[in-house]
Amino acid sequence: MFRLTRPLAQALKRSTGITGLTVHPNPLPELTKTYESTLSVLSTIPPSSVYRQGVEALTLRKLKIVQAANGDVAAVEKQLDEGQIEESLDIASDELKLAAKMVEWKAWEPLVDKPEPGQWEYIG
Repeated sequence: MFRLTRPLAQALKRSTGITGLTVHPNPLPELTKTYESTLSVLSTIPPSSVYRQGVEALTLRKLKIVQAANGDVAAVEKQLDEGQIEESLDIASDELKLAAKMVEWKAWEPLVDKPEPGQWEYIG
């Protein structure tokens, strides 16, 4: 019995089984590119921003997983634990779009209107 290499197995994959989510022919380079783009956008947000700190740490972790996998799609899917690799691409793309919106909204700046007293107090 022969074993298919991971890129060949991905090329032979006909469907993700998820409506509207097509099989990507070469997902790992695309995922790497998307993570790097997200990090680039995040670099324009002040380092003190909690959003930047959180997303940057998560994106760097995911990028290291992809880079360490050496082209093994199954290993990336297992370590990311986000479902199929196409789902991870979808998530990464959404995060990139959100990061761009956060830059546009300047979410790190103070609020224009102060919140009502007790608005952000949590039940203890």
